Amino acid sequence: MSNTGFGEWLWRAPVLVTCLWLAGFAGTASADWYRFSDTAMTTPVELEFWAEDKALADRVGQEVLAVFHQVDEQMSRYREDSEVSRLNRNAANGPVTVSDGLFQVLDKAREVSILSDGAFDITFGSVGYLYDFRAGKKPTEEELRSGLPRVNFRDVILDRDAQTVEFRQTGIRVDLGGIAKGYAVDLGIERLVSLGIRHARLSAGGDMRLLGDKRGRPWYVGIRDPRSERRNAVVLPLEDVAVSTSGDYERFFVDEAGERVHHILSPETGKSVQGVQSVTIIGEDALTTDGLSTAVFVLGPAKGLEMIERLPGIDVVVIDDQRMMHVSEGLVPPQTD
Repeated sequence: MSNTGFGEWLWRAPVLVTCLWLAGFAGTASADWYRFSDTAMTTPVELEFWAEDKALADRVGQEVLAVFHQVDEQMSRYREDSEVSRLNRNAANGPVTVSDGLFQVLDKAREVSILSDGAFDITFGSVGYLYDFRAGKKPTEEELRSGLPRVNFRDVILDRDAQTVEFRQTGIRVDLGGIAKGYAVDLGIERLVSLGIRHARLSAGGDMRLLGDKRGRPWYVGIRDPRSERRNAVVLPLEDVAVSTSGDYERFFVDEAGERVHHILSPETGKSVQGVQSVTIIGEDALTTDGLSTAVFVLGPAKGLEMIERLPGIDVVVIDDQRMMHVSEGLVPPQTD
């Protein structure tokens, strides 16, 4: 594990970030970088890719962005008609058959929960629904005491053979906000590949996949300074990887005591996790990196780095509440003069 003062990496960001806005390589009249954007799953979706002609690009953009709306319709807890909402209503009464996609996400969620000893737990929704970040509302201590016994990923029973899900007790609410966007990004990349695209960047909020490189050079990905929208803590040259960031700045309000109340909740207390400002995970697929970024955030720098170092092909950057940056062994920090 390595760590460095937060400011030591900031100087590199302004130069490297400009690379994100460079024009595409010259080619035929219509071969170019194409960009599309949308809002789905309550987050901005951005797509950039190289295509040989505009007709193909328009088709690609439409099909990839549609993926996010499909996943939203399936996995959003905010939609009463979603598959997840139906699961939350019915699974305490007996096994519920679910779709391939939902089962895949639930199975991965359980894997990350076991790996992190419950730091990642989709049943946090059993208390998470008591928060209203737009209205600046948090639950009372009594409400938390009532809901916390239902926060336990082991009470979600998955039957792989029958592809069913059952809850062991009533009142459980699963919330896939910490993993479903990563799944949607992976599906979007699969769609891009099927349409012949080889160079692309696809992001949904804090989750991103890079397909190939940027035609002869790497993609430069900035990890945001958690306390500034306008600057990056560090910029990394990357290609053909997934990148997921969880931060305490994504959805939050400041309560009457002056404390930041944010959406990353401890399964143990039901309250916002303290001690970390952001976590970025780099790996092969966004379904995995999305879940791990939340898990490390809850575990904290020491335990989170220890877990990541056991996982091949996974790296992490943690910025703690003292503005210190902690990185896994696979990411060598720049040397100061």
